[in-house]
Amino acid sequence: MTDETATVSELRERVLAFAREREWVQFHTPKNLSMALAAEAGELMEHFLWAESRDSGAVLADPKKRSQIEDELADVVIYALEFANIGGIDLAKAIETKLAQNAAKYPVEKARGRAVKYTEL
Repeated sequence: MTDETATVSELRERVLAFAREREWVQFHTPKNLSMALAAEAGELMEHFLWAESRDSGAVLADPKKRSQIEDELADVVIYALEFANIGGIDLAKAIETKLAQNAAKYPVEKARGRAVKYTEL
């Protein structure tokens, strides 16, 4: 399975099947999954702790660190998919809605090349 061949639906089904096989769904409450998601995001960030922003690409390019970073990113996405599963959230629809909201807050003509909050545009 790769990004080129997998669908969001297929990934969601695989994540749910994994949890069901282990009878973990009983523990997958919104609270627990949101906390697990935050914890895994923290573990992902830990790989870049103390690195200068300009050096973060080199951290990602290091083969040993990249494998660990990929594992942490996978954990983040798995928990996000499982949150969508238990919450009955149509992830593609939620992403489309959020992109439309962001497009309104960050019009291209004002936001291009600027890393500021929409209230400062």
